[in-house]
Amino acid sequence: MRTSLGTILAGVSLAATSAAAQESPYTQHTQREIKALSAEEVEGYLAGEGMGMALAAELNSYPGPKHVLELADSLELSDEQRAETQAVFDQMKAEAIRLGQEIVERERRLDGLFASGAITEETLEALVTEIGVLNGELRHAHLRAHLAVKRLLLAEQAARYDALRGYGEGHRGEHEHGEHR
Repeated sequence: MRTSLGTILAGVSLAATSAAAQESPYTQHTQREIKALSAEEVEGYLAGEGMGMALAAELNSYPGPKHVLELADSLELSDEQRAETQAVFDQMKAEAIRLGQEIVERERRLDGLFASGAITEETLEALVTEIGVLNGELRHAHLRAHLAVKRLLLAEQAARYDALRGYGEGHRGEHEHGEHR
């Protein structure tokens, strides 16, 4: 009787383990071209999108160039402010696209090395370090653009930006706003 109880328990344990493996949140990722990146992330990197990288600035009253340009009329930007904001945006976008392409290329290479079994400790360390540095540079490019735009706006424009973006009364607005030249 003990043997059959042991056999039954082993079978239940195997079934539970099998069911748990099927519930992995990563099963859908096996179909991705680059396992570590969703199609949306790849698209975002290649398009130079912000992907939340500048939230430290955005949510602390440092407006982003893309949204400032979208709200230019409501913010009553001068022609000079529009032109300077557009220049900040264009520079940030070009740098973000370049860096995003490099990140995607290295992630693709990392994925390929694991898939082929050709990964080594040395290439792993090198690629992960490169990806980390590139992600840091990308975030810096986005945050730097917010910093530059902050200096272009009047205090009233920055406060209006926060309100238009829905950040409202409780939003941190105690930072000094730059005066437009």
